Amino acid sequence: MLAEGTKRDWQPIIRRFEAIAGKNNVVRRKEELLVYECDGLTSYRNRPAVVVLPRTKEEVAGIVNVCAQEQIPFVARGSGTGLSGGALPIDDSVLIVTALMKQILEIDLENQRVVVQPGVINSWVTQAVSGAGFFFAPDPSSQIICSIGGNVAENSGGVHCLKYGVTTNHVLGLKLVLPDGEIVDVGGIVPEMPGYDLTGLFVGSEGTLGIATEITLRLVKTPESIRVLLADFMSVEAAGATVSDIIGAGMIPGGMEMMDNFSINAVENVVATNCYPRDAQAILLVEVDGLEVEVEENTKRVEAICYRNGARNVRVATDSEERLTLWKGRKAAFAAMGKIAPAYYVQDGVIPRTRLEFVLREIATLGEQYGYRVANVFHAGMVICIR
Repeated sequence: MLAEGTKRDWQPIIRRFEAIAGKNNVVRRKEELLVYECDGLTSYRNRPAVVVLPRTKEEVAGIVNVCAQEQIPFVARGSGTGLSGGALPIDDSVLIVTALMKQILEIDLENQRVVVQPGVINSWVTQAVSGAGFFFAPDPSSQIICSIGGNVAENSGGVHCLKYGVTTNHVLGLKLVLPDGEIVDVGGIVPEMPGYDLTGLFVGSEGTLGIATEITLRLVKTPESIRVLLADFMSVEAAGATVSDIIGAGMIPGGMEMMDNFSINAVENVVATNCYPRDAQAILLVEVDGLEVEVEENTKRVEAICYRNGARNVRVATDSEERLTLWKGRKAAFAAMGKIAPAYYVQDGVIPRTRLEFVLREIATLGEQYGYRVANVFHAGMVICIR
């Protein structure tokens, strides 16, 4: 590292980066660097000294090698949609952006896997294989823009994580560039490779162990039947109790999400699905999938539980367009909050299902007591708080 008070001469370093990645893929002008000051966590900002956009694993290794030789800190960045500050630059650092590494390198449907570069957008994977009856299960709310590399770094989940798991459950192998520039492979092309689970160690490490340049993903066969139920309730507590009861009945839905009245109206104001009843105090979205006979039976059971807990109506969507419309509102919830307030807090928490009703009631009480407007939108206990 540089001695305290010593200013680094960036010109020779920039020329080395340009020789590796090309002049057009090295960003140095201050006004252009503003774009890279933060990710989705905009409360914290820091401008990198240089941004480099490689296209291949060799270019990534070359850039990292220069950083190692010059003792320059570097931070990896994908699409910049993360909410934890994982792509936040530090002082006098190089930001290595993988947005140009967007090739799907191999599709192997016979073995249900696909190999992608880290800049590939999440939704592109399912689009590439859906015609053959497969999909990529992890589906964050930002899936139309977030990258697979970022999903790996943050171990992203999504509305289907309840049944299908998060990103780490769908990554088979990785090609990595380590902090010294060495290129290594971990994992492989089949689940449960022998030896230490280095793939599991890397997924979710937020870039602290290296940069993924090629990612082997597991594909999932599209279920024979899928239905999405929308149940609306006149109390948040009743919807919360329904969540607990559905799981308690031994069913694992493909996805199960809840939104309160604040969230419902925020979403309808922005997305206008015309599906969410604005006067409902809460809605519950439940996706049931599997074999046709299984889905038919579980749909009836979910409906019965919803009505038993006081649901006014239960709408069942069976065709793909209607299902997508119902999910579209839920996935737009975060963006919709931005239309209401210029600044807000996002608080994730894990809540035991049997305590969900109590916690939601307490959140409402605290919001009234301290004058905070609170919107509850969650899977597995996710709560969005708006100030």
